[in-house]
Amino acid sequence: MSNLPRVVLTGGVSGGHTFPLIAVARTLQARYPQGIEFLFIGSEGTFESNAMSAAGIPVKYVLYGKMRRYFSLLNYLDAFKLPIGFVQALWHLLWFMPDVVFSKGGAASVPVVLAARLYRIPVLIHDSDSVAGRANVFLRNFVQKIAIAYPSAAQFFPADKTILTGNPVRTEVYSGSVESARAIFSLAPEKKTILIVGGSQGARGLNIAVLRILPALLTKGIQVIHQVGNQNIGDVSALAAELGVPLQGGDYHPVPFLDPQAIGDAYAAADLVISRAGAGSIAEIAANKKALILVPLPSAANDEQRKNADDIAALGGALVLEESNLGEHLFLEKIAELLNNDGLRSEMGEKLSVFFRPDAAERIADGVIDLIRQ
Repeated sequence: MSNLPRVVLTGGVSGGHTFPLIAVARTLQARYPQGIEFLFIGSEGTFESNAMSAAGIPVKYVLYGKMRRYFSLLNYLDAFKLPIGFVQALWHLLWFMPDVVFSKGGAASVPVVLAARLYRIPVLIHDSDSVAGRANVFLRNFVQKIAIAYPSAAQFFPADKTILTGNPVRTEVYSGSVESARAIFSLAPEKKTILIVGGSQGARGLNIAVLRILPALLTKGIQVIHQVGNQNIGDVSALAAELGVPLQGGDYHPVPFLDPQAIGDAYAAADLVISRAGAGSIAEIAANKKALILVPLPSAANDEQRKNADDIAALGGALVLEESNLGEHLFLEKIAELLNNDGLRSEMGEKLSVFFRPDAAERIADGVIDLIRQ
């Protein structure tokens, strides 16, 4: 067995969990030039597999059950998944035997953290949102350290093991190039550009709202880069074609997913970003100091997206629009209000930037290293 430090990463199911894990893993690699070994244990999904594989991190899977607060027959099925996932996690941890587990929360992390507790492997969890996730709240007494991104989340955790770190962001995401974006998306420098991101997996409701106003935006000479999600690209392309919007050679650029470098370039070129209110997306946009319209996901767990958005709007860092009230006239009016006011966009970007902590990955890595050395 290698004498190199070993770290298990766990969490799921979205880019909001996966990308921060990778950001911290990269920081740990820089801190251990002699080498450090990682293993991701989490949900079985193409997104996680692809992201971890691209980062050179091996992957193992566990079954997990979601924590629903409403009646569903799936609750009974999921009750059997947790013990199976726990046994799977015990096996994976026994085979790898890490020095520490770093968890980003989510239902997939529960069996892994519980198994680590049985083996007396120390655990650091990180919570991204203004309201703590249910999995992290459940696990708070089974872990040694807790990192949080929003001060308001501190109320959910024991003070003696909780630190405020912010959300880690991959460096490519805030070091993009306007010139690269213009080359990739064929953007005209004299036109305003809107970037629309619905999170790593896209957002169907936001996509539909954007498509309703798309002809009006294009008529005004506005360029649109639209990350629609891998599962939505077919429907979005078909609806755009029905609206008479060209998918090649025009000002509308729908893409299934933007990798870290590409989305960094897109952020650099954007005059305005329209996004869901997931904590990971907010941190990325804050790192780029961009004017922002947030459309919180109505079905988000614990209503966390709405609360994230409210915290930012209270400081003047974003304009918040509810999906249920997202009429075409209102949407176009608010977009025009921002695009026509360079000073307002700059001011909004500066206010939003306080939600980006450039040392977040370093501070979380410090916590992981402390546990490795114990």
